[in-house]
Amino acid sequence: MSTIANSITDTAAEAVDKKDLHRVIVASIAGSAMEWYDFSIYGTASALIFSELFFPGLDKVTALLAIFATYAVGFVARPFGGLFFGRVGDRKGRKFVLVSTVLLMGVSTLLIGLLPTYTQIGAWATGLLVILRLLQGFGSGAEQAGASLIVAEFAPKETRGFYASLPFAGIIIGILLAAGMFSLVQQMPHDDFMAWGWRIPFLFSVVVIAVGIIIRLRVKESPVFEEMKRKKLASKQPVKDLLRYSRKNLIVACCLRMGENGTSYLYQVFALSYLAKVLLIDKSVGTLGLIAAAAVSVFTIPFIGYLSDRLGRRVMYRVTALIAALWAFPAFWLFNTMDSTLIVLSMVVAISLGAFGMYSVQAAYFPELFDARYRYTGIAVSKEFAALASGGIAPFVAAALLSWSGDHYWPVAAYVMLLAGISFVATFFAPETRGSEISI
Repeated sequence: MSTIANSITDTAAEAVDKKDLHRVIVASIAGSAMEWYDFSIYGTASALIFSELFFPGLDKVTALLAIFATYAVGFVARPFGGLFFGRVGDRKGRKFVLVSTVLLMGVSTLLIGLLPTYTQIGAWATGLLVILRLLQGFGSGAEQAGASLIVAEFAPKETRGFYASLPFAGIIIGILLAAGMFSLVQQMPHDDFMAWGWRIPFLFSVVVIAVGIIIRLRVKESPVFEEMKRKKLASKQPVKDLLRYSRKNLIVACCLRMGENGTSYLYQVFALSYLAKVLLIDKSVGTLGLIAAAAVSVFTIPFIGYLSDRLGRRVMYRVTALIAALWAFPAFWLFNTMDSTLIVLSMVVAISLGAFGMYSVQAAYFPELFDARYRYTGIAVSKEFAALASGGIAPFVAAALLSWSGDHYWPVAAYVMLLAGISFVATFFAPETRGSEISI
């Protein structure tokens, strides 16, 4: 009788665990989609229109450099946000941070939609844009780390790669939503779009804030953190403990992140400007390429996460980094054919298999690299310091290389290869963590 009762209790507990896992997955996907809608519309607007609205009168290349420098400012704030919110996440809980970051990014994005342009208030417009971009970056500094971390800490170790990758698919949904929103408003008459239509995607963030907060408030706290709190094992100095006990894994994670983040923003941001302002291809082609790449990535991200459960984290990261490196020159060659179909195909391969392929494996790999006591801090710091050194400056560096070479694409393609190559080499120093325990 006791055996039957225990069996019933275990079955009920398993059902509750699965229900909690499914709830946190849905919340993480939806929350990530909402938050990365905010982040993506800024990148799209930077590539397509902000140079005219906030840096009028500059020549083509100088305007590109100016707007990408402003874009990079957000990445300067991200490591500080990662340090701050990572420490809070390790001491106060994962859930609190996930709600806070949605609110901070959403309000910043909404205010950008209300911002006067340069013609209305002069340099004040540029200054306010920079401040709001800093707040956006500060909020995003812990978002990616937290969304995948909380799912990874709920998921069974045998399927952690698949489940933990799902919030990243939510990020792609956010990118897709942002690209789709901009595609819609770009159908407006040009004068209306430049006068007020560009604000619509930013003002829509008020809906994003409400949905994101409601969904994330309903999520349970991570069972790993709850156990750590119950046993009073939470680190009082997670940054210090991270540097003391996991310095090697921190460096490895930073290098793994370089290729993914750098190549991702080169295709999502720089490529849009390159197509529209250098090759003089209709702006809708680049946006369509992003939409197609994001749509395909919704499927490739969980599939690659699944493969990392079967074949290992290290081998899948190595394969996807190699794809990103080898596709660099073909990608820009296809851009320069000026054929819309080939341009879209180029972006689909580069983003869905290369950049976001690495992104998918990170979801379970990075939580497995760090001890629970400083896990949030380790993931956030490795992601965001690497993002500053790669994705934050990548569009600016690419624009500078383009100017130096007289609008030739080969230096930019070589830069893509360099970033992806750093991640490829890092896999030879990274441990294999598939199936490891991550609880206390």
